[in-house]
Amino acid sequence: MPAGFEAQPFAGPLSAELARPESPGLALYWLGQAGFLLRGGGLTLLIDPYLSDSLAEKYRATPLPHLRMMPPPIALTEIGPVDLILCTHAHTDHMDPATLAPLLAAQPTLRLVAPRAKRAEAMARGGIGAERIVTLDAGEAAMPLPGLQLRATRAAHEDLAQDESGAHLFLGYAIRLAGKTVFHSGDSIPFAGQVEEVRALKADLALLPVNGRSAALARQKVPGNFFLDEAIALAAAAGIPRMIAHHFGMFAFNTTPRATIEAAAARPALSLTLLPAATGMEYRLLP
Repeated sequence: MPAGFEAQPFAGPLSAELARPESPGLALYWLGQAGFLLRGGGLTLLIDPYLSDSLAEKYRATPLPHLRMMPPPIALTEIGPVDLILCTHAHTDHMDPATLAPLLAAQPTLRLVAPRAKRAEAMARGGIGAERIVTLDAGEAAMPLPGLQLRATRAAHEDLAQDESGAHLFLGYAIRLAGKTVFHSGDSIPFAGQVEEVRALKADLALLPVNGRSAALARQKVPGNFFLDEAIALAAAAGIPRMIAHHFGMFAFNTTPRATIEAAAARPALSLTLLPAATGMEYRLLP
């Protein structure tokens, strides 16, 4: 591992790991799909948590049944206090009402960050009023909590879709916390100007989806993401020294083999540290 970064397995459930006192730096834990829990600077954040089985219910008896390949690594009742939830867009595996509503109901001070273009939908899925939502559009920055800086970027979930007012439907987030910057691209494919936009963030770590895309899935209205090599190329060109590959291993019809990511990580000429996201692991950016 390069200096300033650790990836360590932990024994026992994630709930027990989160019950331990916070250590220096910024820790990340994968929740499956595009979901992550970040802890640092006295704050706990969730990004795109999908911790239910709501999509299996929604698509029961359809050609794409959305059966989970992995269980949630933690129960909603075991997560503990959360300060902020960030949703990159409104697809259910990123803005899940069966995850958001119970968490927001149980923690009255918890707030939600969402694309401005999906403000009403985010409020409805979370069961919250306007006072508990922070909305952003691409290019905007916010400091929703002391010690936390957010910047929204464009994302192209196959296209740079916008609503009638020009607000982007799909976002990425640069998260500055505990002296480190993590870039979560949201669901995206490459687009013109992306490298320059991401390079300006000066991120220490990139969280990028690698499940790819196909014409067959597009015909079934399943938009795609970076192929693995596209994600690696973006991180490398943007000067980000570390990348965690995610958005795989959840649905059999839309994934990438872990072995493929591990093989790419072992390439001798790779200019960055690449890791496949894994449960039971703590990723830590050291102070």
